[in-house]
Amino acid sequence: MEFALNDEQATLQEVLREFLTERAGEAGVRVQMAEPAGFDRQLWKQMGNELGLQGIAVPEEYGGAGFTFIELGIALEELGRALTVSPFLASGVMAPQLLLALGDEAACARWLPGIASGELIATVALAEDAGSWQTDAVTLAARQDGGDWRLDGHKSYVVDGAGADLVFVVARAGDGIGVFAVEASASGLERIPLPTMDQTRKLARLTFADTPAERIAASDPEVAVARMLDLTSIALAADALGGTGRALDMAVEYAKVREQFGRPIGSFQAIKHMCASMLVDLESSRSAVYYALWAAATGHADMPVVAPMVKAHCIDTYLQAAGDNIQIHGGIGFTWEHPAHLYLKRAKGSQALLGGSDFQRQLVADRIGI
Repeated sequence: MEFALNDEQATLQEVLREFLTERAGEAGVRVQMAEPAGFDRQLWKQMGNELGLQGIAVPEEYGGAGFTFIELGIALEELGRALTVSPFLASGVMAPQLLLALGDEAACARWLPGIASGELIATVALAEDAGSWQTDAVTLAARQDGGDWRLDGHKSYVVDGAGADLVFVVARAGDGIGVFAVEASASGLERIPLPTMDQTRKLARLTFADTPAERIAASDPEVAVARMLDLTSIALAADALGGTGRALDMAVEYAKVREQFGRPIGSFQAIKHMCASMLVDLESSRSAVYYALWAAATGHADMPVVAPMVKAHCIDTYLQAAGDNIQIHGGIGFTWEHPAHLYLKRAKGSQALLGGSDFQRQLVADRIGI
C-alpha cells in the first residue's frame, strides 16, 4: 500500500480545507454549538451540492460518488480539523455503511440516494442507557403486530438523533437482533437532546412507545452492525487526526509570537520538546489512520483488529495534543474565548463514543486471541 496521497486525493484535501476555512470557521462553530440539535443547514447543502461529500463513499448505483473509504477518511480529517458541526458522522458514515453492510438492495435503493445527496439525514441508534455499543447489550424490543413491526424501549447517545429524518434502530426481535427503520415523524417516538461536554457533536436519547418500524432484511444483522462499528471507529480516528494536526499548528503558531524574557517561547527547550513530541505523535497517527483507511477500502482481513487499535491510539494522541496545546498557550488557552478547549472536548467526546480506549484495546486482545 501507499501511505502518501495520490494527486487526486491531495487535491480533494486541499479543496476541502479551503472550503471549510472559508465557510465553517470558528464563529460558525460557536453559533451551532449553542443549539442542542442544531447545525448549519446551508453549509450542509453546500457540502452536498458543491462537493458531494455525503455520498463520497456511496456506490454510484445508489446515487453516490463511488469513491473508497480512503477519500471518505480525507473528508473526515478535514472536518475534524475544522471542528465542523454537522451530522456527517451519523449520516455520512454510520447510516450508509450500515445499510451497505446489511445487503438489502431494496433498502439501499430506497434510502441511499437521499442520504448521498444530503437531502435525507439518517443515523443509527444502538447504545442504551448502560452505555454499551455491543449488540448483546440491546434490550429495546421489536414485536410483530400483524404484518407490521412495533418498537418499545429506549436508545441513548444517538449521534444527531434529535435532528435526523430517519433512524436505523438496532432492536431485539423474537429471532434475534434486527435493524429497523423509523421515520422521525413516527408515532410514539420521543427525541430529547442530551447535554454533552463536546457541544460540536450532538447526541440524543430516543424513547419508543409502540412505535411503527420497518425491518431491513439481512442475513446476519450482528455482523453488519459490527462492521459499521469498525468503520465508525476508523472514521473517528480520521477525525482525530485532523484535530491533532490543528492542535499542533495552533501551538507552533503561538510559540512563534508569544514572548517571555524578550524571546519567543518557541525558543525555549521545554516548548521545543513538547512541539516535537506532538509532531512525532501526529505522524504516528497519520500512518495508523492511512493504513486503517486502506484496510477498510480494500476489505483487508486486518480491518477488525486495526479498527479498535487505531481508535484507541489516535484519539489518545489527540487528547494529549489538545492538552499540550492548552499548556503552551498558558492562561489564554484555558479561556472560553480561545478555541483550544473545543479540541480537547472533541477529543474526550470521541474517546468515549463507541467505548473508551481500554475497551477498544480489550477488543483488539479478544480478536487476536489473547
